[in-house]
Amino acid sequence: MARVAWGGSCFEVGSVTDRVQRQVRNPLGPALDKALRELRSLDLYQVAARAGATVVQAEQGPALALPYYGRELVLAWPSGEVLAAARPLFPAAHLVLLHYLISADGTPLADRWLSFRELPDGRVYDAAFRKRACLPLVARFGVRPEALEAAAQALGGQRLTFGDSSFMFQVLPRVRAAVVVYAGDDEFPADANMLFDASLRHYLPIEDVAVLGGLLAAELVRAK
Repeated sequence: MARVAWGGSCFEVGSVTDRVQRQVRNPLGPALDKALRELRSLDLYQVAARAGATVVQAEQGPALALPYYGRELVLAWPSGEVLAAARPLFPAAHLVLLHYLISADGTPLADRWLSFRELPDGRVYDAAFRKRACLPLVARFGVRPEALEAAAQALGGQRLTFGDSSFMFQVLPRVRAAVVVYAGDDEFPADANMLFDASLRHYLPIEDVAVLGGLLAAELVRAK
């Protein structure tokens, strides 16, 4: 597993000047700090049970291990530092992960797909979600939906039967997403959509679902 260095800046308490400098470097710093404070107020073993994570012993002390796109990620407790990850975890993904651990209530997967707009409050953010998550997929795979296969395999995707090309991704133990691409023709333009397991409201606020969709689309577009 590759080491992910965070430098500790999100977890240290400093002067007002220090905090302002951190916010300039990472605009998500305040949100990360807030999520970390909330996570620290929870019981480690309850969090692990509800989120489908495992409590492990790292060199620094207790930690949470959980699969992220099928590959192990280790998060120190209670600092929230990413100790190890098979793929880079950017600040936005780190924040989604923290919110997942905070929100998880142990509800089983529903094995039923919903579009983003069908999720609670999804209609409010649907236009922004399509711009962030769906349109990049149309631009990259709309002409060649078969190209989605190689990109999806890099993220552990499993083939589905929707549209012209579709794959399911186990993003986190209890967060399941699907990408569907429709090839364009003489009558209809190319299109793409994302689907989510109906249990997702028990694990992430809708704002984080929008971020997650954008991150997944970006990973697929970048994949070779």
